[in-house]
Amino acid sequence: MSSVPAQGDPRPDRPVPTEPTALRVLVTGSTGYVGSRLVPELLDAGHTVLAATRHESSLGDYPWGDRVEARTFDVGDDDVVRAAVRGVDAVIYLVHSMESDDFVAKDRAAAERMAAACADAGVERIVYLSGLVPDGDLSDHLRSRLEVEQVFLDAPVPATVLRAAMVVGSGSTSYELLRRLSERVPLVTPVPSWMCRKIQPVAVEDVVHLVGRALLGDPRNRHYDIGGDEVVTYPELLARYAEVAGLRRVRFPVPFVPRWVVGRACALISGMDRPTVTSLVESLSHDMVCGEDAVRRDVLEPGYTFTGLTEALERSRADRAQPGTSQAGDVQAAAGTDPD
Repeated sequence: MSSVPAQGDPRPDRPVPTEPTALRVLVTGSTGYVGSRLVPELLDAGHTVLAATRHESSLGDYPWGDRVEARTFDVGDDDVVRAAVRGVDAVIYLVHSMESDDFVAKDRAAAERMAAACADAGVERIVYLSGLVPDGDLSDHLRSRLEVEQVFLDAPVPATVLRAAMVVGSGSTSYELLRRLSERVPLVTPVPSWMCRKIQPVAVEDVVHLVGRALLGDPRNRHYDIGGDEVVTYPELLARYAEVAGLRRVRFPVPFVPRWVVGRACALISGMDRPTVTSLVESLSHDMVCGEDAVRRDVLEPGYTFTGLTEALERSRADRAQPGTSQAGDVQAAAGTDPD
């Protein structure tokens, strides 16, 4: 387990990649949660970052805004997408949508549009950040991730797909749901019996590291599961957060509670977007655990250690002078530009 960094140096010591290859990298979703933390890592690695955005002026809100090249981007517009990937070596695809009833079809069409544009422009590789795909019937959210993944893997440009488990970090949707439910539900916390599944959380620091590493070496065309070193049940995760936060909570299982009821209740308590919360709650009816660990052999920097779950939770809660999107900050920390 890596050590908790000192207050004056929020990032733990990490091995520095040797002989990095500088690329021109288009980051879609650059102003989103993962993207805004990934950009400074890519800049530190010597890459030229082209930040895809609908509104170029919005990049000024980020500490790295003056160090990137803005590229106008609209995933629904063929001409705009083709212009965005022109002269690019690699594309990091961080686009996900759950805002409309037909988001599954829209996400698939967007991926097809991007894959075709990359092939025409001679892009060397695509890196797609997806989610773990469990066995059994999939929710629309998980099915959409899988469809987008398959679009890229079937396309001419090699694609590295990173299937992340629950991402732990201040501002992460999954983490914020965990935090708000833990802090806002009273002393006694009911947990539906179907949520007593296994989950393998991963720190956003490790996600960012692996996305950056996927740009190195020969292009790969396959998916990798990524998760931290610990596998816990969701009630155990709630207990771990309560311990870190100094909360006293008693959890007990409740049978026969419909998923839609739990989803709506969690959205109401957390104050978060209901379709997003419902999708996340539905995923908790599956074991969200890595099926293989080849990413540690093929992608991970030699000598790198995954951030421990307790450390990730502690650093995500800590007050920091610098935002998580700053090169001087802790990537686990919050930022004022994080999505609501």
